[in-house]
Amino acid sequence: MILLWGGAADGPFEAVREALEAIGAPVFALEQTRSAETKIELLADGTVSGAIRVGVDECDLAAVSAVYVRSRDSRSVTPDAKRDEALAQHADQLDALMAAFLDVTGALVINPVEAMASNGSKPYQLALIAAHGFMTPDTLVTTDPWAATEFAARHGQVVYKSVSGVRSIVARLRREDADRLADIAWCPTQFQQYVAGRDYRVHIVGEQVFAAEIESDADDYRYAAQAGKGVSVRYARIPASVEERCRSLAAALGLAVAGIDLRLTPEGDWHCFEVNPSPAFTYYEWSTGQPIAHAIAKLLARGRCQVAEGRL
Repeated sequence: MILLWGGAADGPFEAVREALEAIGAPVFALEQTRSAETKIELLADGTVSGAIRVGVDECDLAAVSAVYVRSRDSRSVTPDAKRDEALAQHADQLDALMAAFLDVTGALVINPVEAMASNGSKPYQLALIAAHGFMTPDTLVTTDPWAATEFAARHGQVVYKSVSGVRSIVARLRREDADRLADIAWCPTQFQQYVAGRDYRVHIVGEQVFAAEIESDADDYRYAAQAGKGVSVRYARIPASVEERCRSLAAALGLAVAGIDLRLTPEGDWHCFEVNPSPAFTYYEWSTGQPIAHAIAKLLARGRCQVAEGRL
């Protein structure tokens, strides 16, 4: 049995569910919006047993061979949780039980919480990225407006973004932002040297590599429409040496599935900005026609033993 944990309105969650059903794999979907009708019993005493019940449907936890995680805070997506504290606490308990199950299960988990942790600190993750041979932009994390000003003056052009794993819009620091720099005293902010070039998103699924080339004039192509800019995403081939570096980086981070953000400079250098441990891959799949969801489904269907043996 393959267990999916997440939200029914989530694109990757639905894409993987459909791909699993297409290949005939047994699937149980634990949808967080259905917390009110969900019960979890977990026993871990040498072996893992118990069950998840959602309405009349049941999943035997001992039979779970793989788990695909696209979860959020269940309290935040459970209808009526804001008005019903007992329901909110029940949603919290479900999250705690699922976290405990993922810690003790022998199933393949895409991806484990500990593997996702590096994305919680962008500077820490950048250090891991650099250790795998990628170039990374000069970076400053600070609450000091003067330090940010000096950093910008030294590099000419810089961008700023969140330090944590919470998604933020990447923007270039402009002269008109000078009056707002005092605000960083209350919020540690990451500033980076601006690197000119063409963006690439590389999805790693086991040993498979799916690359997309992105062309846009926006500072953050994900929000190009909001900036009144265009964006073009297309299938791409990248050098074999870069593919292997991406595989090695994802493996070192413990990620069976990862979304890696690269930029190729006019000089031919490959810079890496981030490794996303739970990538929203559907945007790139739709744009390029690459079967990313199918590859994830096949990986889940093979389970932990074959992944551990390298039969990806």
